[in-house]
Amino acid sequence: MSIKKLLTGITAFDHISAGGLPYGRTTLISGSSGCGKTLFGAQFLAMGIQLFDQAGVFVTFEEQVDDIRVNLRTLNWDIDGWERDGKWVFVDASQKDDDTMLVGDYDLSGFQVRLEYAITKCNAKRVVLDSIGSVFTEFQEMNTIRHELFKVTMELGRLGTTSIITTERTEEYGKVSRLGVEEFLTDNVIILRNVLSDEKRRRTIEILKFRGSTHEKGENLFTIHPEQAIVIIPLSAMDLKYRSSSVRVTSGIAKLDDMCGGGFYRDSIILVSGSIGAGKTLLVADFINGIKAKQERCLLLAFEESREQLFRNASGWGHDFAKLEDDGFLKVVCIYPKYLRWKTTCLIYKRL
Repeated sequence: MSIKKLLTGITAFDHISAGGLPYGRTTLISGSSGCGKTLFGAQFLAMGIQLFDQAGVFVTFEEQVDDIRVNLRTLNWDIDGWERDGKWVFVDASQKDDDTMLVGDYDLSGFQVRLEYAITKCNAKRVVLDSIGSVFTEFQEMNTIRHELFKVTMELGRLGTTSIITTERTEEYGKVSRLGVEEFLTDNVIILRNVLSDEKRRRTIEILKFRGSTHEKGENLFTIHPEQAIVIIPLSAMDLKYRSSSVRVTSGIAKLDDMCGGGFYRDSIILVSGSIGAGKTLLVADFINGIKAKQERCLLLAFEESREQLFRNASGWGHDFAKLEDDGFLKVVCIYPKYLRWKTTCLIYKRL
């Protein structure tokens, strides 16, 4: 019998997890600073409200609630409205400036009472605890940490919630969590990574463990979109079922068309390689100019030169890009490659 799952509402994640998070269980999300743990948890709650009308509880052990509200409002989520309607409840368990140092035994009994009250008050189906590692600084013994975390996860299960607990890790490819005990007390483990390689950041998500449940293996790329929050690009969703055309389009150079058997295939990608001054840009200009004959449209993405430079150079070769643009046959976009990569990632996500 398969494990029942709860759709998170994060479309690509629901794909790689084969249906979402295991229903009624606790999932640990581990990652280094800035990898997106808090955002993933908040998105899980937001999608639950927006798509499934499921109330949620967000527990913060580290950040102040007001700071979290301000950050989440930038994503156009109606946090204030959801709070007024009783669909989103914050539980502030963060350290305060006037908190006194406790001496002697310490446990989470008081916190569990507050948590249960918040869950029952709004009939929450989703819970996020962010970040559990900060509260464990109050404990001296590892066995005590395991015991208290076990009690929390058992309480969440007893209340029938599907929950996320976030925790920190110190290395992208080191041990799963900072304390090394959290992953053994939860049913599921997800790792978020924010790896720095060649002065570039590469974000990935990996489902490390889904006890008794199927899921995609390995890492999947994701980005953080200012409006859509976490956007995952699931490689397994990309298939090779696209169609191929036999229609030819002109290269803009008659002799080159003859060499290619009548021009380029309409759906082909042509790589033009050469040293500086070999004529790459000139060939592109000829190709663009060739659209006039069949009244087709062309998009030019330029990664190095400005629009004015391109138009000036084209005019020197006898091509009037300005007229093509005025007539609606040409669109020129000059953009840095890094920004284009981010925009392309978002477009691919929307297509999926």
